[in-house]
Amino acid sequence: MLTGFLAPDGGHILFKGRDITTTPPDARARLGICRSFQILNLFNDYTVLENLRVAVPAMRRRGFDLWTPAGAISEAADKAAALVRLIGLAGREEVAAKHLSYGQRRLLELGVALAGEPELLLMDEPTSGLGSRPMETLRQLVQRLRETLTIVVIEHDMNFVLTLSDHIAVLHRGAVIAEGAPDAIREHPEVREAYLGTLRYVRR
Repeated sequence: MLTGFLAPDGGHILFKGRDITTTPPDARARLGICRSFQILNLFNDYTVLENLRVAVPAMRRRGFDLWTPAGAISEAADKAAALVRLIGLAGREEVAAKHLSYGQRRLLELGVALAGEPELLLMDEPTSGLGSRPMETLRQLVQRLRETLTIVVIEHDMNFVLTLSDHIAVLHRGAVIAEGAPDAIREHPEVREAYLGTLRYVRR
């Protein structure tokens, strides 16, 4: 609903004081609301750089045609190169997305969302299927991003959530069973029973 792909049954969605309840997804993206997807959504035959470059607003506005200003192409290339470094894929710039590992594809998909220059970044199950190395790269990236962006994450990995979040809402069987700061969530009896069990989660 926040991205506009589903319409709410009631109420209003406000972004920076503006009612966007009926605003279409593409217009919301231009306002600064971008998302990554649980199911990867990449141009598989495009390289890492090309996937990022086409997502930069300067290129999205004009597209690839004979009338695209050279300055727009240069700006998009510079931003794409910076994003490659940010998401930890330096050295893989010219590799087609279909030849990346799953973890690298997941990081690239996040980079595509960041190319939209979001103020609000929505992440849907970002750790799904990740091994330990890309998981740590993702954790460090989100740690840096949260200093400048508002990030909303849907995630089942409680350790990831507890170590990175300022505010958490826990859903279980369709109901919110707890809401608050990480320390309060970590000690909440219903959350421990539903998600944490007897495992120890260490704050980094």
